[in-house]
Amino acid sequence: MFTGIIETLGKVTSLEAKGGNLDITIESSLTPELKIDQSVAHNGVCLTVVSLTDTTYTVTAIAETLNKTNLNTLKTNDLVNLERAMILGSRLDGHIVQGHVDQTGECTSVKEDNGSWIFSFTYDAAT
Repeated sequence: MFTGIIETLGKVTSLEAKGGNLDITIESSLTPELKIDQSVAHNGVCLTVVSLTDTTYTVTAIAETLNKTNLNTLKTNDLVNLERAMILGSRLDGHIVQGHVDQTGECTSVKEDNGSWIFSFTYDAAT
């Protein structure tokens, strides 16, 4: 579970296609604190750490994740928003989110409303 509050940015150092999946290697100040099998949200998408070096870590985005998120548009040197999983028993600075994507939607309109923005979306209710 995540709070939705970005902790830091990471830099994509390598992208490696493996079948329909994508290994994404990130350089980040969080790396020394990570362990293999930990969950980290990348642009809001929960991915599991599969390998570590002193300065980088690698996660794998499977084909379904690539189809339903913007992670398939990443390029080397792109920055990604990072957040580690929340710690139970401490203050939540945001809200509880899973980081798992259920489906994609299409933004149909954006309206400015007295300093706020109202976004409208459509989605396939059958999926």
